[in-house]
Amino acid sequence: MTIAAILARKGAQVCTIDPETRVADAIALLAERRIGAMPVVEGGVVAGVFSERDVIQGLAGGDTAVLARPVREAMTAPAVTVASDDAVLAALSLMTRRRIRHLPVVDGGALSGIVSIGDLVAYRIDRIEAEAAAMRDYIQQS
Repeated sequence: MTIAAILARKGAQVCTIDPETRVADAIALLAERRIGAMPVVEGGVVAGVFSERDVIQGLAGGDTAVLARPVREAMTAPAVTVASDDAVLAALSLMTRRRIRHLPVVDGGALSGIVSIGDLVAYRIDRIEAEAAAMRDYIQQS
């Protein structure tokens, strides 16, 4: 099972943001799209990831001035990425170790999608359920 299978199922559409966008505008975009994170793309390259965690971190000390700053100052960088031919289990392990919930998918230096831990877990559960059903069918036919 590879990340390509996840992207084939969910699609490769990605909402990205420019590093000079104001944090307040980025928050509005996250809310509008009902997403938790966006790759920050500069010159066609993933420079970082801006997520709801970055917002919380920026506001944690009570400094609302962060809202007027560019995303570049609040994003998580460098971005942790995967390739479409990476294994789903390897990506899950990476997310667990790094305590992250979103991975941009980069192939040949270009952004080709994004996966969340929810995407990977749902895909894995579906595969496990399909394997269990196949095993039950095999046992019943014996």
